[in-house]
Amino acid sequence: MFIEKFKNNGKDYLRLVHAVRKPNKNGDMVSTKKVLLNIGPLERFDDGLPDYLPRLKKSFRSGNPLIPSLGAFCPSPKPAETYRFSINGGSPDCFGHPKLSSHILLERILEELGLNTFFSSYKGFTKIQYDVYGFAKLLIFGRLLNPASKSATVRQNGDYFEPPLTQYNPDNVFDTLDFIYANKDKIIRRINTSLVKKAGRSPEIIYYDVTNFYFEIPGPDDDILDEDGNVTGKGQRKMGVCKEERKLPIVQMGLFMDDGGIPIAIETFPGNTLDHLTLRKSLENNIDGMDFSRFILIADRGICNYPNLLHVTDAGNGYIVSKSLPKSTKKEQEWAYSGEGYTVVSEDFKYKSRVVQKTAKDENANKRTMEEKVVVYWSKKFQLRAERENKKFLDFLEKLQEHPENFRITAAQSKSLRKFFKKECVNEKTGEILDSTKVKAFIDFDKVTEYRKSLGYYQIVTSELSMDAREVIEKYHGLTQIEDQFRVMKGDLETRPIYVNTPEHVTAHLLICMVALIMMRIIQKRIRDSGRVAIDPDAYWSSGLNAQRIQAALNKWKVDPLPGDLYRFMDVDDPDLKLILDSFGINIPAKLYRRAELKSIKTGIKIFM
Repeated sequence: MFIEKFKNNGKDYLRLVHAVRKPNKNGDMVSTKKVLLNIGPLERFDDGLPDYLPRLKKSFRSGNPLIPSLGAFCPSPKPAETYRFSINGGSPDCFGHPKLSSHILLERILEELGLNTFFSSYKGFTKIQYDVYGFAKLLIFGRLLNPASKSATVRQNGDYFEPPLTQYNPDNVFDTLDFIYANKDKIIRRINTSLVKKAGRSPEIIYYDVTNFYFEIPGPDDDILDEDGNVTGKGQRKMGVCKEERKLPIVQMGLFMDDGGIPIAIETFPGNTLDHLTLRKSLENNIDGMDFSRFILIADRGICNYPNLLHVTDAGNGYIVSKSLPKSTKKEQEWAYSGEGYTVVSEDFKYKSRVVQKTAKDENANKRTMEEKVVVYWSKKFQLRAERENKKFLDFLEKLQEHPENFRITAAQSKSLRKFFKKECVNEKTGEILDSTKVKAFIDFDKVTEYRKSLGYYQIVTSELSMDAREVIEKYHGLTQIEDQFRVMKGDLETRPIYVNTPEHVTAHLLICMVALIMMRIIQKRIRDSGRVAIDPDAYWSSGLNAQRIQAALNKWKVDPLPGDLYRFMDVDDPDLKLILDSFGINIPAKLYRRAELKSIKTGIKIFM
């Protein structure tokens, strides 16, 4: 017996049928179907959650159908199996040794990303002797479940029910990093090709942002010089503006992410590389050759550089980027801060836009004329946040204005105040700070007033001239989600501090972290799309379970060997782990398992719906 969907007058109906064999008019035995029950129209029973029909069929086979009328036709359940085994006192079997089984799911994700065939084929092509895919799996699983150094991750091999490696030399983990670095572009392309084919990736929006990771080392890398003292190679770990305010050498990383929050590619740069200098190389190396349809690049003000933006539009794509108002021309500021032309949505939010013509230089220093839409908005929420973040500094300015004689200005304070200095009072050659009693004389408090007035205002520029201003603002706000993914990399995946040394190993390490982040995002997306969780608009990509809870749940998914070639799963009734399993349709009935049954669980997992 089985449930069948059929059409009647263009409408989907369900019925329960039974396959029978009977002779036709020629006397030959043929298969036909006998209708046992006309269930009714599908729309009457569909609960709105994904995969209703497969779930209905599964519930019928298990004897607990979603449609009560099918209960009378359910096959009789098999009698519960009885397990018998004995353990003698003093036997090693008295001690449990649960092993991680979450790699059942993780390995299926790697397979769907095409990495199993990639590593296997390239191993054969290059005649590599060690198990490069086994090491790669171990590094990726370890980063996702229990982040540690490369050597410590290799020692985790025995923690898995099916260890990724069998016979191996631990030192080959560093050879694997060399392999990953040498094939970085191919690995990224294989992942993206798989996501296009299997997950339907065709991003209309691509987010780009830059972050950096610090190294706990005494000093930065030296540049490589030739005999004449010319730089032939730049050191990678350099002093720069650390996002975490550490005075340590850093490496810069640019990350592309699609509109579903799944990473596309990374690119690494020396730590002293300015953000806007990373974009074009990152686009050329990773995105320009992708088979993506037209997309809109969204980035923050650090990327707002017209050679970059013209590179994007010359490739047939668009952009939405923020642009600093304080650094805009006086005419642009006057238009932004003028109350005229604003659409007032509420007392807490207003916006306006206009299309302007600009003359800018492209990447070849040629002058170009272009049109772009400028969107400016004011938000009470942003104003309060800016005031809160700058409260100490604003209070200091206020007290300074009232009683300058009470303050001594330090070198650090002078740097913060420099944007408010009156030009005629600064000795630009010596940088001399005047006597503190005369501070008021060279602080331009008109500029301070302008600064206060700018709080809460935000400016966005876009190539999309016909896009509604509110839509431009909403699409740009999605960029905050990529910052959340940086936090996952730095926190749950413990991407930094980085302990590998060479530029090749650093890049390979960051690529491993990117693959781990992709897998984390695929799990989160499947949970979100399952309909089993409420969607949080402020944490859309991470709705359901955050990375920390997923990591904890996957570490609980273990299997415990028992005597008699029997196995039992651990903690599969944990709420978070059960949500993950249910979202992927992984059914683990309450029973003991034999080894062959454990292997069959993996084959039935569907990663992309």
